[in-house]
Amino acid sequence: MTKKLWFQVGVGILLVLLIIKYFVGIIWVFDPLVIIAKVIFLPLLLGGVLYYITEPLQRFLEKRKVPRWGSILAIIASLGIVVWIFISIIGPPVTKQVNNLVENAPTIATEVDQMKDVLLQEKKNLPEKLQNSIDSAADSAQSIAMKFGKWIVQFLQSFFQAMFLLVLVPFFFIFMLKDHEKFAPFIYNFFSGERREWIKKTLHDIDNVLRSYIQGQMLISFFVGVVLLIGYLIIGLEYALLLAIFGLFMNLIPFIGPWISVVPALIIGFIQDPKVGIGVAIVMVVAQQVESNFITPNVMGKSLNIHPLTVITVILAAGNIAGFVGIIVAIPTYAVGKAIVSNIYARRREIKQAATKTI
Repeated sequence: MTKKLWFQVGVGILLVLLIIKYFVGIIWVFDPLVIIAKVIFLPLLLGGVLYYITEPLQRFLEKRKVPRWGSILAIIASLGIVVWIFISIIGPPVTKQVNNLVENAPTIATEVDQMKDVLLQEKKNLPEKLQNSIDSAADSAQSIAMKFGKWIVQFLQSFFQAMFLLVLVPFFFIFMLKDHEKFAPFIYNFFSGERREWIKKTLHDIDNVLRSYIQGQMLISFFVGVVLLIGYLIIGLEYALLLAIFGLFMNLIPFIGPWISVVPALIIGFIQDPKVGIGVAIVMVVAQQVESNFITPNVMGKSLNIHPLTVITVILAAGNIAGFVGIIVAIPTYAVGKAIVSNIYARRREIKQAATKTI
């Protein structure tokens, strides 16, 4: 019985629970390590994202015999140009639209209240079951909106508290560009034989998962932002650039992010003109169809292979545990864990097959 997989898994779960129980009792011992981890987490995260975004450019340059220091300088110069373009070209119209939105906020709030009153009056004319369904959906939407707003506030508070730590980002970023090939060997060289090869393959799979997710999600978000901007400009939506940029960043949250981004666009569209509001809905549907049927399959392929229901569950759980930052890192963390478990399962199957052949 002790050789059965279910028994070994059960014992492993019990051991993990015992370790967690006693770890919680002495967690104060690790307070300095927790503080250090919190300090370096944000710079390390941003440095890693920048590395995976710029790694294709570095690989392209070095294939053409550009030395490592030359590729690093070229990447830093390219990032500087991108920041300059954003500040000098995109910054002024975005600032103008933000100021206009702030000035018109009271009018928009009044219009939203009036729309809500109209909807409540019309709801009384509907069948009772449909009224109950609408109430239930509204309560769910309100709960999600409140949670999302709380996550946004938590993220902004953490972000502004950690702004002074962002000076560390260039150090992590440049270090990764300079010595990224040394990380995996530093780990798997502690082992030998088949275990060494297994750890090497697992680290390679983790690197591929993170690369596919970060590069793919950034590229997809950029395309979706461009499609939204073009669509909003065609239908004449006010604050088109601001709302398209908001949609671009919200699209970084898989599956539910795009639907969150369309809410302010729909509100502003219907306040501006009901026809514009309908146009916003059409633009969003078109953008999602283009993204799901053409962009995502060609950019990410099936490298992650995560079911949408799993995505929603993981995001909601991570949001409740770690707020907005948890939402951002939930899916890549899950994908990394999935890659590790898949390699463990494959390794166990290889060992079992080898033992069977020996017998």
